[in-house]
Amino acid sequence: MVKERVTVTLPSEILKNIDRQERNRSKFILMAVQHELQRRRREELRRSLRSPHPESVETAELGLAEWTSRLPDEAGVDVLDPSAGKEIRWVPEEGWVEVEE
Repeated sequence: MVKERVTVTLPSEILKNIDRQERNRSKFILMAVQHELQRRRREELRRSLRSPHPESVETAELGLAEWTSRLPDEAGVDVLDPSAGKEIRWVPEEGWVEVEE
């Protein structure tokens, strides 16, 4: 991993608290930043699932079999086995739900 130096200004009380927890400030701040980035990615995913892109809704409404039938032959659709998974559908205000048989 290529590293770059950055300057971050923090209140002295925060630095004291960091120093009580970790001798290596850079390591502590890196871990905190990674944690926050991961939290934000999860939140973006949740937001996306609550309000999917219109094309995602269209694909969900088509169903896997219909969607794969529209792909070109060389797209490797034989890799997908629709019988191997559970049938789900998108329900507005609920998200992805398993289809009851």
